[in-house]
Amino acid sequence: MDPPNEFPDDFSSFPPIPFALFVPPENPNPNSNDAPIPNTVENPSSAHLLSFSVPKKRRRGRPHRVPTSFQLPPIPNGVFNSNNNGLASFSSSISAHSSRNNVEIPGSSARTMPDMSDEIIVINKESTAEALIALSAGFPADSLTEEEIDFGVIRVIGGIEQVNYILIRNHIIAKWRENVSNWVTKDIFIDSIPKHCHSLLDSTYKYLVSHGYINFGVAPAIKEKIPAEPSKPHVIVIGAGLAGLAAARQMMRFGFKVTVLEGRKRAGGRVYTKKMEGGIRVCAAADLGGSVLTGTLGNPLGIVARQLGYVLHKVRDKCPLYSFDGKPVDPDMDMKVETAFNQLLDKASRLRQLMGGVSVDVSLGAALETFWQVYGDAVNAEEMNMFNWHLANLEYANAGLISNLSLAFWDQDDPYDMGGDHCFLPGGNGRLVQALAENVPILYEKIVHTIRYGSDGVQVIAGSQVFEGDMALCTVPLGVLKSGSIKFIPELPQRKLDGIKRLGFGLLNKVAMLFPHVFWGTDLDTFGHLSDDSSRRGEFFLFYSYATVAGGPLLIALVAGEAAHKFESMPPTDAVTRVIQILKGIYEPQGISVPEPIQTVCTRWGSDPFSLGSYSNVAVGASGDDYDILAESVGDGRLFFAGEATNRRYPATMHGAFLSGLREAANMAHYANARALRIKINRNPSKNAHSCASLLADLFREPDLEFGSFSVIFCRRNADPKSTAILRVTFNEPRKKSHDSAKPDQQHSNKLLFQQLQSHFNQQQQLHVYTLLSRQQVLDLREVRGGDEMRLNYLCEKLGVKLVGRKGLGPTADSVIALIKAERGIRKPASTSLALKSGTSKLKAGTLKRKLVRKAKIIRHGNGSAPSANSNSVNDKVSDETKITSQAPSNTLGSGQNHSDVLKNE
Repeated sequence: MDPPNEFPDDFSSFPPIPFALFVPPENPNPNSNDAPIPNTVENPSSAHLLSFSVPKKRRRGRPHRVPTSFQLPPIPNGVFNSNNNGLASFSSSISAHSSRNNVEIPGSSARTMPDMSDEIIVINKESTAEALIALSAGFPADSLTEEEIDFGVIRVIGGIEQVNYILIRNHIIAKWRENVSNWVTKDIFIDSIPKHCHSLLDSTYKYLVSHGYINFGVAPAIKEKIPAEPSKPHVIVIGAGLAGLAAARQMMRFGFKVTVLEGRKRAGGRVYTKKMEGGIRVCAAADLGGSVLTGTLGNPLGIVARQLGYVLHKVRDKCPLYSFDGKPVDPDMDMKVETAFNQLLDKASRLRQLMGGVSVDVSLGAALETFWQVYGDAVNAEEMNMFNWHLANLEYANAGLISNLSLAFWDQDDPYDMGGDHCFLPGGNGRLVQALAENVPILYEKIVHTIRYGSDGVQVIAGSQVFEGDMALCTVPLGVLKSGSIKFIPELPQRKLDGIKRLGFGLLNKVAMLFPHVFWGTDLDTFGHLSDDSSRRGEFFLFYSYATVAGGPLLIALVAGEAAHKFESMPPTDAVTRVIQILKGIYEPQGISVPEPIQTVCTRWGSDPFSLGSYSNVAVGASGDDYDILAESVGDGRLFFAGEATNRRYPATMHGAFLSGLREAANMAHYANARALRIKINRNPSKNAHSCASLLADLFREPDLEFGSFSVIFCRRNADPKSTAILRVTFNEPRKKSHDSAKPDQQHSNKLLFQQLQSHFNQQQQLHVYTLLSRQQVLDLREVRGGDEMRLNYLCEKLGVKLVGRKGLGPTADSVIALIKAERGIRKPASTSLALKSGTSKLKAGTLKRKLVRKAKIIRHGNGSAPSANSNSVNDKVSDETKITSQAPSNTLGSGQNHSDVLKNE
């Protein structure tokens, strides 16, 4: 177990590892996860080139013998051909789609693009290889992530600019992966990127650096970028686990003052490598917490290991099973039961599709055990024991009882699983923690019990000490949040409290044993043991051999499922005695003597007050949305959250925790920059009054939501329904009757010229009035039927608000404007000539919670025609708004949303 009062181990005191590392013959480079992929792809649409082996959750415990194929999102034919000649067909289809739908990103500019922007650029002949490298880092092949759209990397979704952006993004990522010890500068790409795309290069590079996709880690060239003295506000990080360390290092590089508060006497959190010793010549590094790097293609911790010069060890596929009496399980029977088990999982997947939303309230265990009962009379006792072993393996992968796992969403993260091998780090993952904690200001034994947050900053209270800062990042495990041991003032939003309650947080325990010598052989890394008692199926069901990587003869037994909870109260001597009995039952019939262990350690992660469990899972009633909810900041950008339980794509993993820290560093920097801009405006109110009014006009050229004569802007990163939005109502003078009654076939043939003339008319004749509403009130207002007059009545009578001019909005609006400006600050203001898009709701990829990022699709309701430019008048009848949706099912919508809502709710 991880003693709360034990100081960090000095990993430099380990002797050189005396074992030759195993290098699998089929993969001569065990750290190939970061190496550039050779450009041998002839046709990127070939099935065998668009799939790689992925260890799904069902396989996490036991290495898979029959690889599960992970199909990459289809890359359109010719998009990434090595010579880029095949891009023309894709570009033409994209261009047609873009011209028809004109889907624009809120906050980006609507500049008139030069002719050359209609061409797909050619950077080099390795675009396919670079696309696959970017794919391993979590980027889709032919679409944008929600995060990229939030950042405003491009102007129009689905256009030629998007293709060029993807090519530039992939090229930058691949270039850095060639040598992750270097700091990649933007200048090295100037010559390879056409001049007309240099602004796109600027935004791409800024996005990748600020969000930690390149130039992160512990290489000397990266560490030297940390300024000697901070120049930005104070950030307090609660917890020195992988999430906290990743965020702290990134914020320090951004120039922030950082203080990390850690309750233990060591860094690492649930990643803990303990030095075990048995005399002068026998010692080993035992990973008592997170131990296996799951999926090393693109894994950021693999990159950190590479920067440190560490070579990873692939966990070999060989994993024999032994019966409860110690006899080897027949391999044919083993394969038969495993195949049947996987077929049951597939049936469960089909069942949840048939059940629809009802499956949210059904457990995976209920489905599997119901299916297995069908075969109950056709299997013998040993096959039943093997079935229970696979259930234990599944409970290990999810750190939870299958009776508690959601049938609907237990494997919701599988589509994002990183490809590549499962690996051990020789010497233990504590070596990564030690490198990440170097020169980070960490205060140990600071047990936080209260976090206050408000408009002026944060106070974090540990014991009798009060730490004040501009922002705070809470990285404590979900188990600690569930326990309520940290008091938040004010209380966290109910939405977040509900998410904390819904998500599951399970348990995995270990028994680490250091022996005088290796008696189990060094030709395998894992072996399993069956139980004849289903209630004890997870008790010492799987053994990890660390002999080739720990520096000594180390064996670790895993305890999962219900057995893990019983293990918490089992005396350590009884546990070790039971493990030794199992080992003797396996090896003594083979004539192999099992010695007594020199040293043993039993974990108690469920009783550890700093974790209260192991890692998260999707429990019955929960969904992947809850990970996003836990990740939401509160207090208008004052209090942030990170950790594996806040990472929807990579929960329950070490790299998921690390990535969440990088994510929140980018978010905190964003809010800090917005506040700095707001302070600058507030210091010179008279000087900036005109500029603030001009800024508001620029922001409303690209509103986040429009309906009738109403348009809205808001900060998309703040998902709180109570967060402030600015509503503008536009009043037009009466139009001539000829305009009001114009028929579609009488409209101007030159649409752009007509819009320009209409925009000019509106600038001269329009009256804009404003008010502040919550985002939820905006949604409610949008649903009011009966046209603009009914909406105005609802606004004034029901909500009781007053419409004022720009100056009447006050300082609160200035703060919101500054925040939105900082969020949209990448692009230049939109041109007036293209600003008029009456009745159009802007696309926001984060509107719907989706398992996969899909292309935006526009659906026009009513008669299918776009609203006329005259629909902005409150005296006109409001036509049905153009609505934007995606291919997500309706049950993925958040509370208070429907398919026509485009407010981000995450």
